Amino acid sequence: MSQACLTCGACCAYFRVSFYWSETDAHPEGLVPQHLTTAINPYLVAMRGTESKPARCVALEGDIGGCVSCAIYAQRSSTCREFEAGDARCNQARLVHGLLPVGMDVPAVAIASSVVEPPLEAAGNPLPLPSRLAELPGASGVTALPL
Repeated sequence: MSQACLTCGACCAYFRVSFYWSETDAHPEGLVPQHLTTAINPYLVAMRGTESKPARCVALEGDIGGCVSCAIYAQRSSTCREFEAGDARCNQARLVHGLLPVGMDVPAVAIASSVVEPPLEAAGNPLPLPSRLAELPGASGVTALPL
């Protein structure tokens, strides 16, 4: 398990965790406790709590973004075993829960509120940027806030 997973749990509280029924202990070779699943159709089951929104897997212990663990980690489904920390789906779930993508160390608020404008000269445009928002056409009475 990734270190990022130990302080996350977002995937367990965002996606439906569905898999083929034979992965449950209802099948001689299955591991996932059947009583923790619900039928999706004759062939698929899902972990209880993930079959509707808001989702939260019944096996997830702890608080999202805090210390978390899976109560059935050794018995988890292939869906969970194949999920990769830091991939696009992982980071999607993390963002929904207000967590940064794996590997980022800047608060999400700073990312959302920052504005970076490349110098016009770098883009091949010789025109200078207006030094104040009020200098833009149609912006009379508008003032810019410092970043």
